[in-house]
Amino acid sequence: MIQRIQTVFLFLVAVSMIIVISFPIWQQVNPEQTQMVTLNAWSLTTTDNASQEVIKSEGNIYLGILAIIAAGLASFSLTQYKNRTKQMFLNMINSLVMVVTLALIIYTSHQANAEINPDVNGAFVLGFWAIFGGMIMNLLANRFIRKDEMLVRSVDRIR
Repeated sequence: MIQRIQTVFLFLVAVSMIIVISFPIWQQVNPEQTQMVTLNAWSLTTTDNASQEVIKSEGNIYLGILAIIAAGLASFSLTQYKNRTKQMFLNMINSLVMVVTLALIIYTSHQANAEINPDVNGAFVLGFWAIFGGMIMNLLANRFIRKDEMLVRSVDRIR
């Protein structure tokens, strides 16, 4: 139901998780060795700054799969507007999936940072911050769904 604000929030959750899939999550430049390490949803790639040649690439497909699951859960929850309790449950599961994704990203970036250059921290970029945006939108959607549910229950009590 497009008239409800939680529909917009759930759509924004799905969009933010697609941004996580599409954009880099973490980057670190090692000036001494002229290397750049980039973490995205699918791989951890080390490239040479001078020639832009890929030196090493490790697959991290689990980050991409978790982001797709979170986007899918948000989209499915968007269609469940007639059953508000089921919608709140799906959003709770989606919050857990996003927290696990965030924890794995932090763990992976910490491991890569320790391996490449432990003295300098890398920078989290757009893909990382999109997860936080998605989590906030998910919490707001749950808040408004709960508000609707309480309104319906209060109207039923008056009858």
